[in-house]
Amino acid sequence: MTSVSVDGPEILRQARTILPEVIELRRRLHQRPELGLMLPATRAAVLQALAPLGLELTLSDTISSVVADLRGEGGSGPTVLLRADMDALPIEEKSGEDFASLEAGRMHACGHDAHAAMLVGAANLLSARRGSIAGTVRFVFQPGEENHFGAQLMMRDGVAEGVDCAYALHVTPSLPAGVVGVRNGPIMSAANTFVIIVRGIGGHASLPHVTTDPVPAMCQIVQALQSLVSRELSAFDPAIVGVGQVFAGHAINAIPATAKIAGTFRTTSSKARATIKKAIYRLAEGVAATNECVAEVSIGDGYPATVNASSAYMTVRSAACRILPRASVIDMPHPLLGADDFGFVLREVPGAMSLLGVCPADVATPTVAPPCHADRFRINEPSLAVGIGLHVATALTALSQ
Repeated sequence: MTSVSVDGPEILRQARTILPEVIELRRRLHQRPELGLMLPATRAAVLQALAPLGLELTLSDTISSVVADLRGEGGSGPTVLLRADMDALPIEEKSGEDFASLEAGRMHACGHDAHAAMLVGAANLLSARRGSIAGTVRFVFQPGEENHFGAQLMMRDGVAEGVDCAYALHVTPSLPAGVVGVRNGPIMSAANTFVIIVRGIGGHASLPHVTTDPVPAMCQIVQALQSLVSRELSAFDPAIVGVGQVFAGHAINAIPATAKIAGTFRTTSSKARATIKKAIYRLAEGVAATNECVAEVSIGDGYPATVNASSAYMTVRSAACRILPRASVIDMPHPLLGADDFGFVLREVPGAMSLLGVCPADVATPTVAPPCHADRFRINEPSLAVGIGLHVATALTALSQ
């Protein structure tokens, strides 16, 4: 097997050299955001950027995914998967950027445009090292991360077959620009949705005694959900239950027959996930019964937690320390309670997700930067060079093991 050099300073220098092209691609994708699993313009832009690199391409007919394999010429070796998501969100952009979205009601508010552009940049630098690479680097450009289960669909199509390890990178304005956050174990939570329908008996607002009002039951359930985590789980097993929607009635002078509650819960362990799920059923049904109503509870499967394998965590941490000062590589003290469908990949393949700080230069501190999914979301574009370099250094480090 040919030895692979992982010269961190040189990798970062090369990443900065190609940064203008990466930023140009990122801005082009940002102006034309697409939603869900079908992203024809986004895929076309990615394919155009990859065309000169001579990669082996696999394109799906059912979703707008791109799988591009770089087969090294330095002998046999492992297969390393690098993944970037590409889809946007149904949010009206208010960032004020010169290159803001041109599509009404659509915005790259989670940085997936930057993810795709950085992975194209990494493909450029790694392709130039083809002669010394022993093994294969698989570049995966995935649609449908935002609630469309794109990673799960690609896993079913065999994207991870023969893959030895898998890595992904997610930008966050909540870390200083150019800082890399790593973590051993869970780095993002599992996410489940729930809907509770409370059924009573409707009637005229002047005759509440001949009705069974579901609204008081709905209100009591919402209140009870707020204290569910603290009474069901250890403080050292992070979880959140949040109600995002409440709805009842159509007329102000009528008691409705039904009331609806909908929300999400986020957990970082399978035990907590099962505990919260069971508790929501018990709580909703019990409170409804005390109000002489009936509760119908529906809980969606959602995304699993994104759990970094110890070996992969060490690989990405080592790679980050090759390209950055150690002070710029931080171990996250706790998981984020956001979710990512890369968790489907990490259930089957050892790997790791890391975080790239992109707090904008004109924001005083990351704690006040507009976060992911905000309509004012912006990023520090020079930091993308660190992301490119981290992809390259991670792949080369993994290939050399």
